[in-house]
Amino acid sequence: MSEHNEFPHPEFLASTGWLAERLEDDNLQVVDCDLPDQYRRAHVPGATFMDDHYQKDPDANRVHIMGPDAFALMAQSLGIGDDTLVVAYDNSMGLYAARLWWALNYYGHANVKVLNGGWRKWLSEGRPVTDAPAKPPSGRVFTPRLDPSFMVTADQLKEDYLKPNVVAWDVRSLGENLGHTTRGNRRPGRIPNAVHLEWLELVDHRTHLLKPAAEMRRILQSHGITPDKRVHSY
Repeated sequence: MSEHNEFPHPEFLASTGWLAERLEDDNLQVVDCDLPDQYRRAHVPGATFMDDHYQKDPDANRVHIMGPDAFALMAQSLGIGDDTLVVAYDNSMGLYAARLWWALNYYGHANVKVLNGGWRKWLSEGRPVTDAPAKPPSGRVFTPRLDPSFMVTADQLKEDYLKPNVVAWDVRSLGENLGHTTRGNRRPGRIPNAVHLEWLELVDHRTHLLKPAAEMRRILQSHGITPDKRVHSY
């Protein structure tokens, strides 16, 4: 039985034990989503590494996700094809791994999991590591199939954000929410009526594991983020 069965969608997550048993699977591709220096120091055997862990389009001033053709080339360079099972991990409490999970799903590749606990849990358990760069399998073809349900546009959000059945969820830091931290934005602050709950509140900072499902559900409900609402996060 999966240790993640407490979650509504346990298939979105991989445990370190599950991954360790499958490292030799031909159709599995592990992707290290963190910083270059960390990858060079040590990583999960067979893990490939991407230079841009936000998958943003340099031609659009890195505001939007890269286009389908560029994304397909990036995915193929990591060893990801249409039939590849992907496991993404990082040492940043899931920040960049979850980004790749979202980006792959946005382009129609749902066969992807985030390693719960990431590099910290893998290393603390004495799992195998290496500093040898992985050579991704050649010949894999990634076909982008855009799924717009994974994205909300600014126009859609402007129409929705005040509706009673909609929650605009600001996952950023409190400083960004209050406008004290600009992060280079010309207009600091938040969407009016947005609920603020920083994403870090849902992760155990010591273990890098997601908090238990019941605790996460309690935290979300206390902020009005409930299953009956349509949630737009930013």
